[in-house]
Amino acid sequence: MIDFSLTEDQIALRDMAHEFAEKEMRPRAAEYDRGHDFPEDVMKKAFEVGFLTCTVPAEYGGGGLGDLETVLVSEELSWGCAGMYTTMMANSLAFTPILLFGTEDQKKRFFAPFVKDLAFASYCLTEREAGSDTTAIKSTARKDGAHYVINGSKCFITNGGVSSLYVVFANAAPEKGARGLSVFLVPRETPGITVGKVEDKLGHRASNTTELFFEDVRVPADHLLGREGLGFTVAMKTFDKTRAAVGAAGVGIARAALEYAVAYSKTRIQFGKPIATLQATAFKIAQMAMEVEAARLLVWQAAWLMDRGKPCGKESAMAKCFGSDVGMKTALEALQIYGGYGYMKDYPVEKLVRDAKLLQIYEGTNEVQRLVISREVIGPIRNR
Repeated sequence: MIDFSLTEDQIALRDMAHEFAEKEMRPRAAEYDRGHDFPEDVMKKAFEVGFLTCTVPAEYGGGGLGDLETVLVSEELSWGCAGMYTTMMANSLAFTPILLFGTEDQKKRFFAPFVKDLAFASYCLTEREAGSDTTAIKSTARKDGAHYVINGSKCFITNGGVSSLYVVFANAAPEKGARGLSVFLVPRETPGITVGKVEDKLGHRASNTTELFFEDVRVPADHLLGREGLGFTVAMKTFDKTRAAVGAAGVGIARAALEYAVAYSKTRIQFGKPIATLQATAFKIAQMAMEVEAARLLVWQAAWLMDRGKPCGKESAMAKCFGSDVGMKTALEALQIYGGYGYMKDYPVEKLVRDAKLLQIYEGTNEVQRLVISREVIGPIRNR
């Protein structure tokens, strides 16, 4: 029996996230969008209510949210400010490999500082020549006795300049190509780590994004996640689990855009009547509303499958791709409804357009999502 209802606890969680987004994030969103200041005051409050550790299991001191609860929170936080959402949920992205592949000791040891005090973590996969193509990663991790020595660089790393823990993908056996890719838990204070420039981004400007450089960084062998050569699997399984939350962020942006468009169209008078009464505007709003609902259902389906341990690679890719596409499309339509005012920074919708774009790019571009989906749908092809 299909049931689309939420439990009382889930509704209360969603309402709490919405209230936080409305009272703490939205009032500061434009301010942090204008500059490069890190929203530490908002993050302190987010830590206090548990958003920075919401996916850490309760037995390790975190919120213990399931996947459906995580996407509920993600939609609301992105509705408040997508840049601040990215800052918060980057922790969950970095924690996921540890949750999926870490030993009991690693989970206890590396989660403990995050549930005690405000702290950030970074997922360090992307390099200048290795974005969607993880097999092109050039960073290396050479075994040296009881340690690994990491050399290389990473780019576009969320929270890179403020993190205390880096989850680093590096090749421990370059002669094996992609089969040598491995993952290491690297504390910020480890000698040899340099934070590069802070990126000046189109959107998500409240989020810290930097380059990272690793020069002869020595980490103990017990900081290896899983085993050598498991890196590609770690990356793919991590994205399967986290992509629905990106789709939910797209829904949050789209919902905000729809709300702004409806409110504006009811007060903007042209030809002697509110533009909401004009079919051209009304039909745009109807289409926006339909796509927001459809995107949310795809996100919920993917999260439902994850919570039950069912295969969800295709569904997660669909949720991420469609949700972020709807976020972009709806933000653009809202800007069009605002007309010239929508293009001005005095109004909120131009920020939604800039923020929505990144969701189509990070955690696997939407072109990559379509590749994943097409391979699942088409299946194997026999050559004649």
